[in-house]
Amino acid sequence: MDDEAYDYLFKIVMIGDCGVGKTCVVQRFKSGTYVERHGNTIGVDFAMRTLAVNKKRVKLQIWDTAGQERFRTITQSYYRSAHGVIMAYDITKHTSFLHLPQWVDELRNYTESDVPLVLIGNKCDLESEREVPFEEALALKEQIPELVAVLETSAREDTNVEKAFVTLALELMKRCNNGFPLQSQHNDNLSSINSSNITGPRSSCCS
Repeated sequence: MDDEAYDYLFKIVMIGDCGVGKTCVVQRFKSGTYVERHGNTIGVDFAMRTLAVNKKRVKLQIWDTAGQERFRTITQSYYRSAHGVIMAYDITKHTSFLHLPQWVDELRNYTESDVPLVLIGNKCDLESEREVPFEEALALKEQIPELVAVLETSAREDTNVEKAFVTLALELMKRCNNGFPLQSQHNDNLSSINSSNITGPRSSCCS
């Protein structure tokens, strides 16, 4: 698919604790590959992919943020122009799950209200090491209004990785087509891209 041609362009931010596998998920989605060991993300990494969703070309710009506290002031600036967020935890580390409310609070501080959020429990291939029951994650839908879906993923086995991004893209397309405004561009950090294209279709309610 021509990566320059698209009907929608959305900015997605990945958040979550260090070591939960955010970079592996992004790499799997972007290139279909899996690398066993990644160094910790320093600040923010960038990836892009165009995919077909409901016969439309949707370009996703994905900002993979570092989970370490020392990079927090850098990564917070990327929240401001996010259209949607994928928040990750590690099903084998309950502490990464317990930190999710802190990530949600931070997100709310730096984005406009009601930015859609997809929650992924990564490393679901490590069932024998599970510390977070899926039901516990599902229960967060009652507590976090922004949460549109909860999935368990495995970057290693390519489980639900594509689904996570497509689910978020569908939600953003629906909101745009229904006339709901998306996150405004306070600071899109994308000087090479025309901001008038960032919020949705080139010839629709959000253009």
